[in-house]
Amino acid sequence: MSTPNNFLWYELMTSDTAAAGDFYSHVVGWNTGDGSTPRNPYTLFRIGDQGVGGMMELPKEACDQGAEPGWIGYIAVGDVDAEAKRVVAAGGSVLRDPDDVPGMLRFAVVADPHGTPFVIFRGFGGEMPQFPSGTPGTVGWHELNGGDVESAFAFYSGLFGWTKDQAMDMGEGEVYQLFAAGSEPVGAMMKRRNGAGPHWTFYFCVDDIDYAIARIGTKGGKVVDGPHQVPGDAWIIHALDPQGASFALVGPRS
Repeated sequence: MSTPNNFLWYELMTSDTAAAGDFYSHVVGWNTGDGSTPRNPYTLFRIGDQGVGGMMELPKEACDQGAEPGWIGYIAVGDVDAEAKRVVAAGGSVLRDPDDVPGMLRFAVVADPHGTPFVIFRGFGGEMPQFPSGTPGTVGWHELNGGDVESAFAFYSGLFGWTKDQAMDMGEGEVYQLFAAGSEPVGAMMKRRNGAGPHWTFYFCVDDIDYAIARIGTKGGKVVDGPHQVPGDAWIIHALDPQGASFALVGPRS
């Protein structure tokens, strides 16, 4: 493939969209807008007038079956139906068959061989907006907390053309494997070390990590790890929003 596929959209499934919208607008700096369709209410997260993510209410039946609030990422592909078949052939699974949001996109919910869910999609509109690296409100890093790193990388690189960057030794024979979707690293893969299921963690860029920490506390969220300094003179934290969805932030420290 000539151009690697990459994450281009991020979606929160939550139990209280009004409260979550207020929380993330205050903490990350997004503004919200209405992106509803005739079938589903939908809230947009925007930088200015450009959508970068969205939010939906968790259906009651999903909550009754144990579903919890959380974020999921959308990877852009050329042909959703063909890509869903490739996911299965590579050892993954299809969690929701390809479907249309009329006039907007075609999508399928899939999982990698270790059970990490994500969405493949093709939009029916124009190109997604591009922002300079580090712009507050954009996603600055994508971190896979999954199973065996080598097999996970083989799955994603085979499907999406991602390439290896440097690998950092985490001890006990484990590595933090950076990957690129183009010329620059956009994320990393690691074997999960806690009780959480396999998942992608998305790091939202903020203007100042300490001010963001204060904003989290003001709005009822909780910082569970950090701040920690990372290469590039940036700092990261991991946190929970008031509904229990996990997320991460990255930014400078004044």
